[in-house]
Amino acid sequence: MNDASNPATPAKTPLIVGLLGSAAVFASAFCFYFSTVVVRWSREVVSIDSAYFTFFRFLLGFVLVCALMGVRRQRPAPKSYHLLIGRTLANCVAVYCFYQAVRYTSVAEANILNMTYPIFVAMLSWIILRHQRDPVAVTMVVVAVAGVWLILNPGHIGLSIHSLWGLCSGVCAAVAIFYLNLSRQYHDANTVLFYMFGLGSVVMFAGFHRHFFWPDGLELYYLVLCGGAGIAGQFLITLGFRYVTAVEGGVISSTRILLAALLGPWLAAEPALGPIGWIGALLIFGANVVLTVRKGR
Repeated sequence: MNDASNPATPAKTPLIVGLLGSAAVFASAFCFYFSTVVVRWSREVVSIDSAYFTFFRFLLGFVLVCALMGVRRQRPAPKSYHLLIGRTLANCVAVYCFYQAVRYTSVAEANILNMTYPIFVAMLSWIILRHQRDPVAVTMVVVAVAGVWLILNPGHIGLSIHSLWGLCSGVCAAVAIFYLNLSRQYHDANTVLFYMFGLGSVVMFAGFHRHFFWPDGLELYYLVLCGGAGIAGQFLITLGFRYVTAVEGGVISSTRILLAALLGPWLAAEPALGPIGWIGALLIFGANVVLTVRKGR
C-alpha cells in the first residue's frame, strides 16, 4: 500500500536532517491511518462506496503527480509495462480491500491487518526467490500469523468473513510491494506513480463506475479529506526514506499498528483493543521490526 522508493541514504546524514526524515515517515503512518478514520466518519453522514474512495484517491494522486512532473518538465519513461500493470492492479485491490475492511470491521483491525504486508513479502520471497530464503523470516511469519489469529478470533474458532477484507489488503499490498521492488529496477519513482495512479483510476472507473456520482459539498469534503490524507502519506514516506535508512523507515512505518490500537477509541469512537488483541498487535509489530532489521543488514 506504501510507495517509498528507498533511494540510497548518504553514509553520513546530519542529525537534524535524519530527525526530519524520521518525522516525515512517522507523519506518513499517521496520514495512512487518518485516511481510514475519515472513511469511518463518513459512514455517519453520507453514503460513499469504498470503490469511490479508492478511485478518488488514485485520481487525486494522478493529478498531483502530473503537476509535479509538469513543473520538473519530466515525462514518464516506461520500460517494462507488465511490472507497471502488476503494481497497479495489486495496489488497486489492496486499497479497495483496505477501505472495505474499515467499512465492515474497525479502523484498528483494518490497519493492523493491512500492516501484515511485510510478513507476506517474506513469504513471497521464500517461495519465489530461493536466494532470499531465511529461516528466521519464516519464524517471524509464524509469530505474525499467531498475532493475526489473536486479532481476528481471540475467543472462538472460525474466521469472520468481514475480517478477511483486512487480511486480503495485506496480501495484495505485499504483491504490490513485490512488483514495486522489481519495477524500481527499471523506472524512476514518478514514472511508477504516474502509471499506478493513472491506470488505477481507469481500472477503478471501469470496474465500479456504477458506484460513482457527482458529489455534493459534504460528500466532496470527505472524498478530498480521505484521498488527500492517503496521497500526503505516500509523498511523505517517499520524502522521508531519502533521509533515513531502510531499517529506520521500516520500523517507523510499522508504528501504524500501534497508532491504530491507541487512537481508535479517540478518533474513531471504537472500543479499545482487549489484552488479547494488544498481544496480537504487538506480535505483528515485533515481527515487522525483526524482518525490517534483517532486510537492512
